[in-house]
Amino acid sequence: KEPDCYTRPAALHDELTEKLGTFPLFHFWGPGADLVSSRWIIDATRHILRTRTPDLALCYLPHLDYDLQRFGPDDPRSLRAAAALDAALVPLLADARAQGRTVVALSEYGITKVSRPVDINRALRRAGLLEVHTQDGMEYLDPMASRAFAVADHQLAHVYVRRPEDLPGVREVLEDLPGVAELLGDEGKKTHGLDHPRSGELVALAEPDAWFTYYYWLDDARAPDFAQLVEIHRKPGYDPAELFMDPLDPYVKVKAAGALARKKLGLRYRMAVVPLDPSPIRGSHGRLPASDDDGPLLICSTPRSLGDPVAATDVKALLLQLAGLC
Repeated sequence: KEPDCYTRPAALHDELTEKLGTFPLFHFWGPGADLVSSRWIIDATRHILRTRTPDLALCYLPHLDYDLQRFGPDDPRSLRAAAALDAALVPLLADARAQGRTVVALSEYGITKVSRPVDINRALRRAGLLEVHTQDGMEYLDPMASRAFAVADHQLAHVYVRRPEDLPGVREVLEDLPGVAELLGDEGKKTHGLDHPRSGELVALAEPDAWFTYYYWLDDARAPDFAQLVEIHRKPGYDPAELFMDPLDPYVKVKAAGALARKKLGLRYRMAVVPLDPSPIRGSHGRLPASDDDGPLLICSTPRSLGDPVAATDVKALLLQLAGLC
């Protein structure tokens, strides 16, 4: 995880880093995630609009993912985060207006309040369906040996079952798990548009106030080496606890500072600061919203360009149409 940016054309890389500095990766995700990364992206977008004048420019600003998941959508800190992003966008919107551009503000989802983590893989393990292998006293998921395991994704979990004869047993385990609202089999996946060949034999939906962890170990002393790292590629599922520093470790900030110092010196380092307790998470998403107020949003600067609610699968065509590209 080296802070940098990838560009085409390649020369744009040096242009951006010379003008804006290195992309602030540790402000993009992890315990230090904040407005700094979104500001960098805004400034990069402004530079590209001025120097490249693209027909269509897409700018992803991650800021509202952070405090809304940390503290919940109604917390004053989340409301302040929205106001801060609104203020940061003013120069970009002014540039767009000066260039006569159409602006679309689009969110992928709405974040709703949650209070219950659901350990779906631990339930499968206790039922003898999930297997691990041990290395240096740490346990690692063994998906090839497991009869069933889940890949957690916020309020959905994709459940992979190796043999068809195990499906009834897996379903029985998960139907009895508190926090699971529904299990989608073949017909349910079709109804929800989730019948992709790699989406799993079952898809679990959480209760409105619940979300799924990826955790599969039963003793924190045997958690894998990546569990307390910001490590989005090795964890078999999403881990919002990466937004926090471990409150049970009195030396966690000292460890973080030491790791950063080693990194700057070019030495190996481990930023093991993430808590193993998921209970502080207060916001999540993935369920179909009960109300439009909780759902994703699309706002357009061109009056009357939108009519009925827009399906997620129609957004691409809408953006190309607004850009005059189709």
